[in-house]
Amino acid sequence: MLHVRDIVHHPGEMREFELDLDTPEKWGEGLVSIPAGEPLDLDVRLESVHEGILVTGTADTRLTGVCGRCLQDIAEPVEVEFQELFTYPGNEAVDFEVQDDYVDLETLIRDAIVLSLPFQPVCQPDCLGLDPETGERLTESTGESERTPVDPRWAALQQYPSDPDGEAPRSATPESEDTVTEKS
Repeated sequence: MLHVRDIVHHPGEMREFELDLDTPEKWGEGLVSIPAGEPLDLDVRLESVHEGILVTGTADTRLTGVCGRCLQDIAEPVEVEFQELFTYPGNEAVDFEVQDDYVDLETLIRDAIVLSLPFQPVCQPDCLGLDPETGERLTESTGESERTPVDPRWAALQQYPSDPDGEAPRSATPESEDTVTEKS
């Protein structure tokens, strides 16, 4: 549990904390997550307001998992910002409440981090994924499979350039244009 004792009681009073903790459990599901025991650096500011304690801060940690395209292991830093009002106990049901002079930051920080995790993580922005035939990473591939036609019926097309715009523009010969202008 990430508890911070409520030591601000007068409106406008503020306290700042720097905390170095470990994640208590695995946060996140899917291709990437924050493993249990991963270092978690928190910069937290508690400010007393009329309704309760306003908690503002940043959390830094590291995600681990696999690339969604090529299944290579990845580990990247994660930094999130959070802000929430912990209200004093009352008649209304609220999500975050000051309990026995403590604010429990675990749910707030876990939710902020998990929601920031990428749905389709990639090892690099231009990752091409895996070759469907060989299973090799296309980013590291030698390109031999690209030179071999997939279907022999298309082999005749290999002699044509793949980028016709990269060649010099094709136009009528200059002689034919000159003769047209001279005759006019």
